[in-house]
Amino acid sequence: MANFFSSSFKLGILGGGQLGKMMLYETRKYDIQTYVLDPNPEAPCKIACNYFQQGSLMDYDTVYNFGKKVDVLTFEIETVNIKALEKLEKEGTKVYPSPKTLKKIQNKGKQKLFYQENNIPTAGFTKFSNKAHLTEGITSNRIKLPFVWKSTQGGYDGKGVSVIRSGADVAKLPDVECIAEDLVNFKNELAVIVIRNVSGDIKIYPIVEMEFHPEANQVEYVICPARIDSKVAQKAINIAEKVSKAFEHVGVLAVEMFQTHDDEILVNEVAPRPHNSGHYSIEASYTNQFEQHIRAILDLPLGAVESKVGGIMVNLVGEEGHTGEVIYKNIENIMKMKGVTPHIYGKKQTRPFRKMGHVTIIHENIDEARKIAEEVKNTIKVISKK
Repeated sequence: MANFFSSSFKLGILGGGQLGKMMLYETRKYDIQTYVLDPNPEAPCKIACNYFQQGSLMDYDTVYNFGKKVDVLTFEIETVNIKALEKLEKEGTKVYPSPKTLKKIQNKGKQKLFYQENNIPTAGFTKFSNKAHLTEGITSNRIKLPFVWKSTQGGYDGKGVSVIRSGADVAKLPDVECIAEDLVNFKNELAVIVIRNVSGDIKIYPIVEMEFHPEANQVEYVICPARIDSKVAQKAINIAEKVSKAFEHVGVLAVEMFQTHDDEILVNEVAPRPHNSGHYSIEASYTNQFEQHIRAILDLPLGAVESKVGGIMVNLVGEEGHTGEVIYKNIENIMKMKGVTPHIYGKKQTRPFRKMGHVTIIHENIDEARKIAEEVKNTIKVISKK
């Protein structure tokens, strides 16, 4: 085994946002040397890595030259230059998850085709090259309203996703490659975090249930364990394992799913990195998702995935009508509550619905935790200085 700890070994992370920052809690715990690349000079990771470089994640030369400085390279965001990663891998830099895996996931059209080819249950869809092509698909009745529109590239946190109910909705869409997906009448949105290391060992966290904000299309609450039947839970775990093996990913893979009214499980989409739906694990699990990602990409033994206690995560997002220097109003009130831990991401500027932090609530009783989560949500407000 390579000596990763207190040595000259260098781990590179593409992206310096909150996911990278939380990964760095774990590398600091183990004294693993870290290099981070991010376009933002004030990226959350800046304070916690050994070496910070400002630069574009999509620029070939920047990513390639950064990758040459490190022994293992990972990422906390999918929008990175794949060609540079392929060249680095060819020249002997270890890149996890691999460019091959990322290529199948980065474009949502390719991701959906991959599910079809591998017999992974997913909602029906049609791919369109641009807005005119989509409009023609509607007028020729190849697709029927309503449907879910997704841009194939660059969508996240509710951006690049819209429910289309009328021609007026289509008019507002950007002119990009997209998919039109059947609108699934589901009763639950679920997620499963799968960890797979370089040797192919797999561990799967308990299933979580997600409650969404109706307007922003962002997760408001993540609840672990999900309040679902054990047969449905087992079906979801089996599908998540199949997805993991098909992608041959290394590290964390978050598999988002729909549970239909007749208890079918459909895969919505995946993220090959630590994910919002696994944040509860920092307080509630024996080994959190960020430590697992580090263990997996360094081919170390994977940690226990069981929960010590029930956990709920509440996203802290910028209030509507507030843009500018951030203030966390009433944070001291939630800190008085038992089992409540706030995480502040380190973004100095707030804007409506921007992810600024999260709060974990742990409790032996998940229904009690859900009540406290509601109280937390109604108490703390992410606002700007007037």
